[in-house]
Amino acid sequence: MTKQHANWSPYDNNGGSCVAIAGSDYCVIAADTRMSTGYNILTRDYSKISHLAEKCVMASSGFQADVKALQKVLSARHLTYQHQHNKQMSCPAMAQLLSNTLYYKRFFPYYSFNVLGGLDSEGKGCVFTYDAVGSYERVGYSSQGSGSTLIMPFLDNQLKSPSPLLLPAQDAVTPLSETEAVDLVKTVFASATERDIYTGDKVEIVILNASGIHRDFMDLRKD
Repeated sequence: MTKQHANWSPYDNNGGSCVAIAGSDYCVIAADTRMSTGYNILTRDYSKISHLAEKCVMASSGFQADVKALQKVLSARHLTYQHQHNKQMSCPAMAQLLSNTLYYKRFFPYYSFNVLGGLDSEGKGCVFTYDAVGSYERVGYSSQGSGSTLIMPFLDNQLKSPSPLLLPAQDAVTPLSETEAVDLVKTVFASATERDIYTGDKVEIVILNASGIHRDFMDLRKD
């Protein structure tokens, strides 16, 4: 008799797509609200965006149970930081904390793929993109999730980020105005929804600038 092995995994992929674009004085982070498993839609109104600090927001795709656990850890670490330093953590500091947190779990990683966006100490937009074990990079724009293979070529074509290998180093922020960046995000999600069954229903758009945080929504395909 051959041994039977249970086909069980501690991970699931709940789908969805995330996008972030950094500008000279703003940052736009967006994610769709569909959460799926296989061919089943679990909910059509699930926010994948977490407000971590005053000027820092994270959007996450992958296994949403792991994402929730990760958000709780980051929230607790940020609370400790505020008690010790009597101030909010900056976006680049939160980016390093997220990297450390993911790397600490590298042997049984959080199955989450994150983009972190916000404003740095100079008020300039910043976007950090991650893999599942904490390797990260500051970029002008990024996408994660099931629709990222459709979205990133479009963003590359429209925004043409300078190579990080160029010397002297060039600024990674995108040349678009805030309104143009929001319109571009809406366009890429409308396009990705046509081809990716795990992206859809609605897109949540968070805009960070000097005046604070604003939210916008746009309906997507629901089939």
